[in-house]
Amino acid sequence: MFRRLGRFLAALALTAATTVACVTLTAGAAQADGCYTWGRTLAQGASGEDVRQLQIRVAGYPGYGAVLTLDGAYGPATRSAVIRFQQAYGLPADGIAGPQTFNRLYALQDDDCTPANFSYPELNKCNSDWSGGAVSASTARFNALVSMWKLQAMRHALGDVAIAISSSFRSYACNSAVGGASNSRHLYGDGVDLVGSPSFCRLAQQARNHGFGQILGPGYPDHNDHTHVAAVGGWSAPNCGI
Repeated sequence: MFRRLGRFLAALALTAATTVACVTLTAGAAQADGCYTWGRTLAQGASGEDVRQLQIRVAGYPGYGAVLTLDGAYGPATRSAVIRFQQAYGLPADGIAGPQTFNRLYALQDDDCTPANFSYPELNKCNSDWSGGAVSASTARFNALVSMWKLQAMRHALGDVAIAISSSFRSYACNSAVGGASNSRHLYGDGVDLVGSPSFCRLAQQARNHGFGQILGPGYPDHNDHTHVAAVGGWSAPNCGI
């Protein structure tokens, strides 16, 4: 927590210094980070791994009913997601990812690239090496990372309230043990079951804005005691108007 606070304060100081000096910095002048450091300002038309890394972190800002493609191409959808991220954190909303945007992302993430309020162990209570599911261990872990960034966006939109996770990645053995569906998104690493407060319906309704292609909640069979979100699969929470 103290490391994140220190990094956040340093980021604020850097932004303030930039404003006072009236100097336009390149992204390389932004605060360095233990996870990933961007080396250039990114805008529509750019492409590359640095764009894909940005897309992962703004995957929770695609707009209602949309899912952001993580293809490394800075197109209109990525620009719109960056604008929504900037608006959410009170930054100049120009759709250009520069030092202020990167510094905010650095302040939000830990050195293992997970967002500040979620962790790999939270999304894997089944098999710590991520093996045994429908995809490779590395793919399952990556899918979980993207889900965490979507949940981070959702959490912030809900007023930075804590979101509790009851189940996420499952191997086939774990999925069978809990009676999960044979095609469950938990097997892919991106399925997440949410419990606690806010209400299940509030979670399901908010999830529509944060890149979840699958939302299952109250009124859907066996989902009255949680809200399930995942990358793909459709929405159904009849008791919540979804």
